[in-house]
Amino acid sequence: MSATHGAGNTGHTGNIELLSATLAKAKSEDRAALVAYLPAGFPTVDGAIEAVKAVVAGGADVVEIGLPHSDPVLDGPVIQTADDIALRGGVKIADVMRTVREAHEATGAPILVMTYWNPIDRYGVERFTAELAAAGGAGCILPDLPVQESALWREHATRHGLATVFVVAPSSKDARLATITEAGSGFVYAASLMGVTGTRQSVCQEAAELVRRTRETEGARRGLPVCVGLGVSNAAQAKEVAAFADGVIVGSAFVKLLLDAPDEAAGLAAVRSLAGELAEGVRRS
Repeated sequence: MSATHGAGNTGHTGNIELLSATLAKAKSEDRAALVAYLPAGFPTVDGAIEAVKAVVAGGADVVEIGLPHSDPVLDGPVIQTADDIALRGGVKIADVMRTVREAHEATGAPILVMTYWNPIDRYGVERFTAELAAAGGAGCILPDLPVQESALWREHATRHGLATVFVVAPSSKDARLATITEAGSGFVYAASLMGVTGTRQSVCQEAAELVRRTRETEGARRGLPVCVGLGVSNAAQAKEVAAFADGVIVGSAFVKLLLDAPDEAAGLAAVRSLAGELAEGVRRS
């Protein structure tokens, strides 16, 4: 437990420091970190926990657990389909917290939650941050929370030792990038292109330029890593992105393997195998 958090939070300090240490370790090994995204409750709550274990066994350094949402504006059809299955299965925030807890306990990896703001707002910021910290979570990625409206969230996240990861896009102006790197923690999520998540034939050149611009901000110069997501689906693309980013985020490619698998065992074997290929990709200089 970090000395900066009060004794009143004993047992309820999140794992932002584990996240930072994990990203720093990858950097010290002269490679990018591999960040895997999987939705909670898909194909089932237990199945999602097993999928996290499989991607970490394959080589993922960090895992993002998606909180399924009925109107996922940033997500493409693959993740929307998985979210629909999870929601029809009755997934609740309690199941998301259980997924974080059991996945972290089983793997020791830093586990973040990626969620739209509305579910947290309804649940209660203090309740959500306290429960996520108690589950051993490392923080949250909040794609639709405007940085200028994030003070309440950040206050509670900081108190509970949780990272606040904001998303930047090629359309983000330099002033906004500066504001985000100043306010964010853990890392910055750089969306490689305009549009929704999904696998693509090539990862846009805009991604490298966005990373460069983000790194020039004061906050990033103090060492906030920049991880790139949206569109990476194979080892060659992971290698391409790893050449200029601190982390490579892969989601839809894993989810598609689970969707397409004939059974759960085959799905788990497939995501573990892809994680292994991607982990090799981020290690090639």
